[in-house]
Amino acid sequence: MTVRVKICGLTRLEDALAACELGADALGFVFHPPSPRYVSPEEVREIVSSLPPLVATVGVAVDLPAGEVERLVEVSGVDRVQLSGEESPEYCRTLAVPWFKAIKIGRREDLERIKTYGRGGTYLLDTLAPGLAGGSGRSFDWAWAAEANRYGRIILAGGLGPANVRRAIETARPYAVDVAGGVESRPGVKDHEKLAAFIAAAKSG
Repeated sequence: MTVRVKICGLTRLEDALAACELGADALGFVFHPPSPRYVSPEEVREIVSSLPPLVATVGVAVDLPAGEVERLVEVSGVDRVQLSGEESPEYCRTLAVPWFKAIKIGRREDLERIKTYGRGGTYLLDTLAPGLAGGSGRSFDWAWAAEANRYGRIILAGGLGPANVRRAIETARPYAVDVAGGVESRPGVKDHEKLAAFIAAAKSG
């Protein structure tokens, strides 16, 4: 099965449309103000309303009250939320909107955290970077991500770009890959040549 591709950290309609035209399966928008890729839910609604059909949209939230997460989804119009903070399994189960959990990986033992959220779900694995909710641009051992497949659908993130995404996929065998900085000219602004190269490489298997 061809791996799916999520382009994250989008802030501009032209980049979102380019990602769709190049074959991206999902688009991510960061609702975390400290991030250089932050975009407001109102701005995201304008982008989402202009997208072609059948493209998934994801809002990235970090340690917000459940009601605020649900409001962000409603206002922005995204399909689901990626929880990229320290949200507990109990918190996640209270949400009234579709979600998947980001798990930060700094050592192999961190995979054990996935089990606490339930088998059979979708989990984004990103590199542990103290003080950051994600977007560090650094990779972890992709063989660990391969082990995580037994827990559910794995989205591989962290330090991916056009030059290494095919090797990452062959090693980790993920459900999807996620990229932000690896296809940018500067934070929040996508390089369309890099976008094309990344998506082509990811789907070349």
